[in-house]
Amino acid sequence: MSQLTITVNGIKVCGNRHEPLLTQLEKAGIKPEYQCRNGICGICRCKLVSGTVTQPETLAFVGPNEILSCCSMPQQNIEINFNYQLNIQQHPIKIAL
Repeated sequence: MSQLTITVNGIKVCGNRHEPLLTQLEKAGIKPEYQCRNGICGICRCKLVSGTVTQPETLAFVGPNEILSCCSMPQQNIEINFNYQLNIQQHPIKIAL
């Protein structure tokens, strides 16, 4: 299991290559909006600023440089932005640079 860095709306957290992005963000205390968790509704859509992810074909509309956090898995360090204020349940696990 190799670690990577996920930067979400300016907050850096540790991540991995084997879990969906939404799951990893929730574990870090960051709570993006979602409904379906399988790529149908598009509520978890975010902008991929840098890096790469794998994402299966989905039914939800995804624009250029957008991904669905519920079914995307980071393949390297990534930076993403949600276009709304994220709900942070606890202090996210930040990484030291």
